[in-house]
Parts: sequence; C-alpha cells; structure tokens
Amino acid sequence: MDFKDTLLLPKTDFPMRGNLPNNEPKKYQAWYDADIYEQMKAKREGAEMFTLHDGPPYANGDIHIGHALNKTLKDIILKYNYFQGKAVRMTPGWDCHGLPIEQKVEEKLGKSKKEAMPTEKFRELCRAHAAKFVDIQRDGFKQLGIIADWKNPYVTMDFKFEANIYRTLCEVAQKGLLVERHKPIFWSWAARTALADAEVEYEDKEDYSIYVHFELSDAAKETLGVEGKAGLVIWTTTPWTLPANTGISLHPEEMYVLTSDGHIVAEARFDAMIEEGVVSGHASRKIASTEMKHLLTINPVNGRSSKIVLGEHVLMDGGSGCVHTAPGHGEDDYKVGLLNDLEVVMPVDERGCYDESVVGLNLLPNPEEFVGMHIFKANEPILALLGDNLLKQSMFTHSYPHCWRTKKPLIYRATNQWFISIDDKAEGAKETLRDTALHAIEDVAFYPKTSKNRLKPMIEGRPDWCISRQRSWGVPIAFFRIKSTKEVIFDADVLEHVANLFDVHGADAWYAMSNAELLPEGSKYNPDDLEKLTDILDVWFDSGSTWNSVLGSGNYDAGQYPASLYIEGSDQHRGWFQSSLLLSSAVNGISPYKTLITHGFTVDKKGEKMSKSKGNVMAPDKVIKQYGSEILRLWVALSDYQSDLKISDEILKQTAEQYRKIRNTFRFLLANVDDLDAYVTNDAYGELDRWILTKAREVFASVKASFDVYDFLRGFATLNHFITNELSGIYMDITKDRLYCEDKNDPVRRATQSAMAHISKAMLGLIAPVLTYTADEILEYAPTLFKDGLENVFDLVYVKVPEVEASFDDSILLDARVKFSEAVDKLKKEKLMKSTLEVEIAGDMSLFAIKDSKDLEDWFVVSAMKASSRGEQVASFEVEGKTYTVHKATAAKCPRCWRFTSTSEECACERCAKVVGD
Repeated sequence: MDFKDTLLLPKTDFPMRGNLPNNEPKKYQAWYDADIYEQMKAKREGAEMFTLHDGPPYANGDIHIGHALNKTLKDIILKYNYFQGKAVRMTPGWDCHGLPIEQKVEEKLGKSKKEAMPTEKFRELCRAHAAKFVDIQRDGFKQLGIIADWKNPYVTMDFKFEANIYRTLCEVAQKGLLVERHKPIFWSWAARTALADAEVEYEDKEDYSIYVHFELSDAAKETLGVEGKAGLVIWTTTPWTLPANTGISLHPEEMYVLTSDGHIVAEARFDAMIEEGVVSGHASRKIASTEMKHLLTINPVNGRSSKIVLGEHVLMDGGSGCVHTAPGHGEDDYKVGLLNDLEVVMPVDERGCYDESVVGLNLLPNPEEFVGMHIFKANEPILALLGDNLLKQSMFTHSYPHCWRTKKPLIYRATNQWFISIDDKAEGAKETLRDTALHAIEDVAFYPKTSKNRLKPMIEGRPDWCISRQRSWGVPIAFFRIKSTKEVIFDADVLEHVANLFDVHGADAWYAMSNAELLPEGSKYNPDDLEKLTDILDVWFDSGSTWNSVLGSGNYDAGQYPASLYIEGSDQHRGWFQSSLLLSSAVNGISPYKTLITHGFTVDKKGEKMSKSKGNVMAPDKVIKQYGSEILRLWVALSDYQSDLKISDEILKQTAEQYRKIRNTFRFLLANVDDLDAYVTNDAYGELDRWILTKAREVFASVKASFDVYDFLRGFATLNHFITNELSGIYMDITKDRLYCEDKNDPVRRATQSAMAHISKAMLGLIAPVLTYTADEILEYAPTLFKDGLENVFDLVYVKVPEVEASFDDSILLDARVKFSEAVDKLKKEKLMKSTLEVEIAGDMSLFAIKDSKDLEDWFVVSAMKASSRGEQVASFEVEGKTYTVHKATAAKCPRCWRFTSTSEECACERCAKVVGD
C-alpha cells in the first residue's frame, strides 16, 4: 500500500506568492467598479459612526511617498473601525486655491500676458490646472487601495464649496472677530502678498550687525542736564529700516549709562559694549530709563526726530539695550508705537522696493536715487550715509523668516490687512477666541500625547491671524466698502445674496458681476456708492473651514461634526490643526476634532530628507510596481509613524519577508481546515488546542488594545511574535501529526482544525485593515465553513477567539522545548539524526503540565516520553534542576506517520493501521 495516498495532506488553491504588482490593480478596480465604499455604508447602516475628516493635499503635482504614508494611515484607521463594526466616513478632499497654482499658471503665461488678462480669465486657467492634478492624485491614491468617497470628493474650488468658505467668513465677521488693521505683517516681496505664520519657514541668512549713534536733541540734553556730545546707541540687523525709524525703545526698569565718549547704553550691556569695541569711554553718569521717556533723538540718516519710549520687549541678552523702533516694520515696534503715538512710516512697496514716500517724507538724502531700489540693495548706501554715527558694523548668520513657496527672505511691512482677532470675544462668548480655543483642546485626545505640548503653546503665543492675501486665485473677501466713509458693509441680506450667487456661479461672480448684480433686489445701498474689496482669503482659511463646508453643510455624506479624527503630519500644528481649531472655536466654541493624530515625515535609510538632487526619492508608483501596495501598507503599519519614517529598498525587502510570513501562515491554516464542515463544541478541545486558543485570545486582545489607540507598530509586533513563536513555531508544527495522520473525522483532528479556523478568522479581522487585498484573497480561497456567507472582505466583522477552559501553565514546557532543541540541534549538525521523531525523552514526566501522553509527545515532536529508556542515549538537557536524557527510539519507524511507534518498518503503527483499516 502507498501510505502517502492515505494521508490528509494540506489542500488549498490559495497561492504561496501573491504576485501583488499584477493582481492588486485588478481587484482594486473591481472594488471601485462595485462602488465598495457605498456598500460599506449600507452594511453598517445604523451603527456607531466614526468620522475621519481628510486634511486636503494641495492639487499641484504628483503624489509622493509622504502622500502615500498619510492616506494609507488614514485608510488603515478607517478600515480598522469598519472591521470593528462601526459605520465609517471619509470624504477625500483637495486644496485648490493659492499661490503655488498661481505661480505655475503665471510661468506658462508669462508675466506680461498675465497682467493684461482679466482676473476671471486668469482664475479659469488656475481652476483648470487644479482640476488636472485632482484627477492625477486621485488615480494615484486609488492605486494604493485607498477606500473613500472618490465619487464625491470635496474640492475647495467647487462653487458650493467656495460659497460655504465665504459663509464661514461671514459668520466670523458677524461674531465681531473680523477686523481691518494697518499693521506690520510678514510680507513676501517675491510673491507680492501678505503671509500668515503657517506660511513662514526659517532658514539661515547672513545679515549686517550694526551699532548706530542717535544724538539727543538739544531740548533732551537740557532736560537731562547734559552738555556736549550725547546720544543713544541702537543695534539693528536691517539698515534698510533706519529711514522708517520713529522711536528708540528702552526697558522701563533698567539703568542706562552715559559714557565719557558721549554714548548711552544699558548699564547691563556696558561691559559687553566695551569688549565689542562699540564704546570706549568710562561710565560717567547713570540715567534711569524713565528719565528719558518721550525725549527726542535725531535720526542720523535723515535728521528726523526719534522718540524715546519704554517697552517690556527690550532684552538685555544682546545689543545695547536701546532698540531701534520702526512701527511700519516690526510687530513689537508696532505695539510699543501704538502705546506711545509713534508715527507708522512704511516706505516700501509690494515688490520690496522703496516707493515715492522716501521723497515726500524726506526719509533719505537725495531720496530720488532710492526710489525703486530694492531694500536689500540699499543697505550699503545707507551705511555710507551714517558716517561717524556708525560705531561698528559686522556680518553674522542667523535664523531668518523665509516664504514657504518662493524660498526668499521675508520682510515686515505695514499694510491694510484683514485679521481674525485672537484676543477679542465672539458675540455671545464669555471668553476670548484664544481662551475658547485653549479650553476646546482640553477635551481632545492627542496621539502622541506630546503633540498637545506643541499645539497649545502655539495657540497661547500666536498673534492675530492675517487672513487677507493680495493675489487672484482664491475665495475673495467679498465685502463692499462705502466709498465716502470707507465703512465695510456686513449687512446680512447682502452677505447671503453674495453667498447664494457663489453657490451658482462660484466666487468668480465677484469679479464678473457688477455691483448692482451683486446686491439683493431692493437693496438700500446704491451700487455707485460702493467699491469691492479686492483681497482674497488665506488658503489656510479655506482648509481651516472644511469642518463647516464638508461636515456641516449637508452637501456631502461625510459623517459627523465634530469629527472623530483629524490626522496629518506634525507640521500641521501650525497649519491645518490650528486654523481648523480657531475657526470652529470662533463660530461654535468647540474643537472640530475629538482626536488628533500627528505623524512624522518620510526619510531615507540614513534618516535624511528625500530630494531629487540626492537621488534618494522613493516614488509610490515605483514601489507599487516593484513590491505591490500591500508591502507599502505593511511598511506603514510596521513603522513608528509618530516620528520620521525610514524607507528604502532594503527596508521594503524586509517588509516583504514579513508579509510572506503572514501570508504563508494563513496558507497553512487554510490548507488544513479545507475539509472542516462544522466547529466542535468548546468542551471538545484538547489540552494543546485550549493552550493555543487561550494564548490567541490574550494576544489578539492585546493587539486590539494597541490598534484601539492607533499603535499599529506595537500591535503588529505582538501579532508577529505570536505568529512566529506560539502559532507557527509551536502549534502548527506539533499538530501536523494529528492533522495528516488521524482519521478525517477523529475528534482530536476536528478540534485542532476548529481551533485553527477560529484563530484564522479572528486574525483575519486584525490584519484586514492593513492587508485588505490579502484578506480578501484569503476569503476568496477559504472553505465554506470559514466564509460563513461572507462574499468579500467588506462583509467581515472582527470576531474574538472563543473563550475556552484554561489549559496548562506553559512556562516550564516552553523552557524545556528550548533546552531540548538546543540539545538535538547538535545531533542534526553532526548528521546523527534528521528528525526529532527518531528519539524519545526519558525522565520525570510529572514536571510537565501536559497530562495526555500523546499531547506531551507532540509538544516535543518525539516518538515517546518515558520515565526511562533502553535506547542509546545521544543527548541530555536540564529543566528546573532535573535532568532529561534523549535516546534513540526503541520502536520501529512507521512507514505512514514516520513516528517510531511501530513493531516493524514494514507495517504501520497501531494508530495508522486502525485509520487505514489495515
């Protein structure tokens, strides 16, 4: 008899290799064709809702590996909640307005064509550019197997969306938080627009460091009782701002000294000034800062008066203790200027060049020579004008604000801008917007917890939010101003009429329609008396109001407000997280998110930022074509996403190996439950089955607990350890004999098959959020009992492993297995044996907690466990102080099961003979 034909060998068509790059696209397309997202909604109708609100990527360029990380992480979290039985929503979105798109369109057109083109026509070209990249990026995300409402995404340039951005602005205005101010803000002269804090990056820049003498006026000297030369020494790094100087700030509590060579500096800085060679005389007199308050000095650049003022912002850790103050060019300067009635002089145009006011206000000698000169080129000519008043000049490198898009240095420039006032109270509110936002985040769950320590100080210390931009492509600040009074109209009827027009025609209506058309019928305003505001909204206002336009508008089936989760990169503490929080707090007094997760950025294997010049960029489409999206998804789950994530070919190869381990574990389990047609009852499980079921239940609970707090790295580490050690390393190995050699319907075999099926099904629910394609493929090849009516993976709901009676304490047994393996490994290396079935173990069996003798033999995969053996001793090992000897088996090898339990090598052992009916 050919005994091989009598064995119940594993049987499955589930392929060993996934061939992911070829097979994934077919399955993904089938899902999208079947509108699987709508099916998911229908299958969880009435269930608890989980809303993941998608932070919009910018509709400009192809997706990169950072996009892939972000969307994959969202997809994993969304699907995890789905497979836990919740209804889920994710409406994907795109940010479509803003400077980068304007610049791309302008590059194609050329500057002269752009300037000659009507605004509405230019906006049309910007709209087409953004639409093109929405489609490109959507296709890229779908290739990653991301499931979302791709048929109904939110696009910030859609007409109704623009209308709702505008409605949010109107709500902020009607709450009394929108204010127009003439004050210095970050200005990008390269982009010719104001910037918000979130649009500012800091890079090193080389600048001048200069000390300049401002002589006291005659009246000031008389007041102080000083004769001869006497003046304050200021320090600055921006010589080009000296023409706009109108004050010098001193610290109100500091003493100052007049040196014998006629210079006044802070007493606390005197020694440093001597060391640096700024002043050389001895201190001849002390003067309190308060004695000099509101006295005048003479600006050496132009002879204009400069008033001495007191300010807490003056520090003693550098400089002279006398701060050059130009309210048109600095936030602190502006604030102290307001308190002391300093003139705001701002002679710089939107290009960063001196304008005609340098002539009109006599800000420089020979001022005509400076008109049209870029400020950064004016430093040297201004230094030359200072003469002996320039006490010291040098160069130094420091961190300086740059434009996030043009990468050029910024300036502070006082202009008329619109701000959301952070320290005012919204109408009906009990506290300021700042305090409302700070209180709102106290109820937010942060992952990692430390990210709260990033967002909170930013809210505590941030200035008013400058929301106006001097550009064309965006949602206009669509308000009318009365020409005669300059009053801005916030009439509710007018605002709602404009919003309704935007619903139908988009924000382009503001440019294309006349004043009369933009006013409601029967309006009390005369269109000829009005002028339109021309600024557009900061693009962060667009994305910051998406909670309203997407979750609150009723235009999308996008879930609930506030959202269950916002998740983006850590840079969004100063961007989307903050703008969303401020607008939601302003309008509704609450946070728009219940949970906030931040992830790091993708870097190469050395931890270096990716760039084309370094040649270390990993493009998502390349990874997919080489490895498949499942490997990319598993890489995300196996990475500590809360810090920067390393990715390289080596890392992806390691990830692919781990994928193969998971895939082949499922393949083994599927193959061995192929003929199972019913689960056994809980009391039918043997010791080994109860051991693995109990272990699996504990492990899966731990994995689920990790996943519940979005710690996929820990969860998968726990799961992989279980698969490698207890499941694959022990149980799948020690049960092969019963699976292959027992009778098909033997209760022991059926119990093991049932345990395997339950573990597979539970484990499938845990891996499905990450390896969705593979989970669906497993179900496709799974036996009928396992499927239990499931047509595809999206019918799956996570089920726990059944709770069974506790099994044995495995601590000593695990140690004994290791010790035994170490002992027989030497024999295998010396080629004295091939299989552990060739041996038997002798010693005190009472130490081992497994009571069934066959189960104990299977635990060690040996042919016998005895008190003593007559066979030749080949090894020994020690457990808990007791010695166990390893002997060559004394019985013959069964030709069917290969256990040494037969009377002769020619005939089957007693068990096998019974099974085959021999």
